[in-house]
Amino acid sequence: MKRTINLFAAALCMAGAMMTMTSCDLYERIFKKGDSGSSSVSKEAVLPQDRESIESAKRAATYTPQEFKRGIIKGDWAVEEVMGKKAIGETAPYFKFSQEDGRMYGNNGCNVLNASYKYNPADSTLSFSNMAVTMMYCQKEGITDYLINQAVNDTRYYNLQEATDGYELILLNEDHKPVMTLTHQNLDFLNGTWKVVAIGDEQVHIDKMKLVFDIDEGKVHGNTGCNVLNGRLETDMDTPNTFSFEAIAVTMMMCPQMEYQTAMLVALEEACRAKPLKANMVQLLDSDGDPVITLERTSDK
Repeated sequence: MKRTINLFAAALCMAGAMMTMTSCDLYERIFKKGDSGSSSVSKEAVLPQDRESIESAKRAATYTPQEFKRGIIKGDWAVEEVMGKKAIGETAPYFKFSQEDGRMYGNNGCNVLNASYKYNPADSTLSFSNMAVTMMYCQKEGITDYLINQAVNDTRYYNLQEATDGYELILLNEDHKPVMTLTHQNLDFLNGTWKVVAIGDEQVHIDKMKLVFDIDEGKVHGNTGCNVLNGRLETDMDTPNTFSFEAIAVTMMMCPQMEYQTAMLVALEEACRAKPLKANMVQLLDSDGDPVITLERTSDK
């Protein structure tokens, strides 16, 4: 996928002293205008008094090593593969397991679903019952929503195993064959300084183009190859295992190859997941699981 740079967006990047980008807003306004010529995405501000409850919810969803060893199924999981295929949806498919009421809540990539679930770590059995699914029409072709529903019905056992970026939950049918793989992601592996080595499938050779993540503080800063970048990285509380870049601010010096800055900003707009390829290499992914930015760890500041 070779990224085509929109000339209007490139011009916008050179238009003033500073530009700001709210994730899931810039790309909509520049690249996805409807017939009316404009669109907007509004998000409710998080008030200071709300932060304690949000942090409490994050801690409750955190999956601990002790719970992993005990075979406990809880918290938020992203659906990665189903019936041997990459899970694809109009939105990122996910499951949320609530131990308090013994229910699984989630989204199959198109429709909301929920079901009762029972499991036994002693014999690794897991089953779902009383599943309910909404019936909205899905416009995107090739999504795996029906396969996800089928996998839920076929599940009889489960395995928990460690993965590079956290834990994997593998659902198995009665023949002990995998029908679904889910991940419980921990973004701590993103901490530190990373050099941008590719945007989409196009290699980048700009030494100054970097991103620096502070996961505990929820901050990101760096350089677009020309201008300084600062903003926030926020976990999406409604869609587990996803994040968004918010309130990105970029200084506005003019430099050669400004199209790479524009491509980087659009890629940050699209990014909502992260996947480590190896210890020193990470990809930021869009909602379809396709890489939008490839990063290589560096000791440079």
